[in-house]
Amino acid sequence: MVSSCHQLHIFFFPYMAHGHMIPIVDLAKLFALRGLKTTIITTCLNAPLISKTIQRTKDLGIDIDIQILKFPSVEAGLPEGCENLDSITSYDDGSLELIFKFLKATTLLQEPLEKLLQDCQPDCLVADLQFPWATDAADKFGIPRLVFKGTCFFSLCTLECIRLYEPHKKVTSDSEPFVLTNLPGDIKMTRKQLPDDLIQDFETDYSKLMKEIAESELRSFGIIVNSFYEVEPAYVDYYKKALGKRAWPIGPVSLCNGGIDDKAQRGKEASISENECLKWLDSKKRNSVIYICFGSMVNFSASQLMEIAKALEASGQEFIWVVRREKKNKKDEEDWLPKGFEERIERKGLIIRGWAPQVLILNHEAIGGFLTHCGWNSVLEAITAGKPMVTWPVFADHFYNEKLVSEVLQIGVSVGVKEWVAVHGDYVTTEAIEKAITELMVGKEAKEMRSRAKKLGEMATQAVEEGGSSYSNLSALVEEVRSHRHRP
Repeated sequence: MVSSCHQLHIFFFPYMAHGHMIPIVDLAKLFALRGLKTTIITTCLNAPLISKTIQRTKDLGIDIDIQILKFPSVEAGLPEGCENLDSITSYDDGSLELIFKFLKATTLLQEPLEKLLQDCQPDCLVADLQFPWATDAADKFGIPRLVFKGTCFFSLCTLECIRLYEPHKKVTSDSEPFVLTNLPGDIKMTRKQLPDDLIQDFETDYSKLMKEIAESELRSFGIIVNSFYEVEPAYVDYYKKALGKRAWPIGPVSLCNGGIDDKAQRGKEASISENECLKWLDSKKRNSVIYICFGSMVNFSASQLMEIAKALEASGQEFIWVVRREKKNKKDEEDWLPKGFEERIERKGLIIRGWAPQVLILNHEAIGGFLTHCGWNSVLEAITAGKPMVTWPVFADHFYNEKLVSEVLQIGVSVGVKEWVAVHGDYVTTEAIEKAITELMVGKEAKEMRSRAKKLGEMATQAVEEGGSSYSNLSALVEEVRSHRHRP
């Protein structure tokens, strides 16, 4: 991709949360692998989370770097050192207030970002959707701003249809299904599955932010989406043609990670070594293990974790379960596990407390399914690995993603969650969890779902290879940015 003309320099500015940082770092690597100079902007305490990945990429002779901005925690009324949204969701009380303070803190980054743009004069700024003010910052210096969307086209189309046509206002109760007007596929939802800012008739701080995000997107250069055309063609077309959006599907971006270290060391440092993890998986039969992980922000109660543990034991399935709880004392019983649970499942299950090398695990042949909260990173990583899913949406775009997985792609079994509940989730019983796990792993439709998922995984790989849809879309985007720089 490098030509005799001036090398393009792209800035990447991810939101300070693992689910946003990981794909944007992959995205920066993807651009850099095409011969562009890329710089990732982050804060002091977030830099160590990506520094090993960046250094390993630089060691290959690839032009990628980090620029640090000071995060204004204290100025925004946050605890000192609070620089990542994921750390806030571990608080049981007052987390909502802290989240809004965190959002305020990010707006204080506009001025230092502008100074950096002025000093470095990059050819383009790719900034997370959570930074609506980034469009104004880039405009000051004539720099095109691309919005990074960490979700799928199906989710984006669903949200737009709800905002444009308000079908949720035409039903008489929160549990009555409504059809998403004009959206391909006859998709139905209920008001219980929607976030409060869409349902309420009055403006809140969050709905105000959503409005600012929508307005800044309209004034931006366009939108980058971590998806690929073949997985949701009807919705890519609808978003670009019917809704008139400038957008480029260039994923799955996780596929830029080829080696074991690249796959294992995305995000935080894993709580288990890749060797130990692979050794355990290598001892299991093909498609025999279900992987359970709810991302970096979901914070289930001890009683909900207890239901999951009981369901896993009752299902008889082998499993890897990632839990956001540390064991304080090996001798102490934990309030979220049945008594003697770990001893009884010693050969059948592996509990990882903290962070897991998810892409590495999902790509192992022993994994036969994935119980997921339906965050888009997790869903796309499962699709890329060719794995079917048990869907357990919690909040954000999870309920939209569940519809894509279960109804459109038909590679998922719903656990039966009915209501959008931020961070802590709607309560699900042992019986419902066990039923969904069993159906996914050994039910009548399991083989067909696994076959469909495998074909989608093959399409994902083809999309990013030379000549593939995502590869071509990235090439087209780079040329658009290049031609914009040469305009008088």
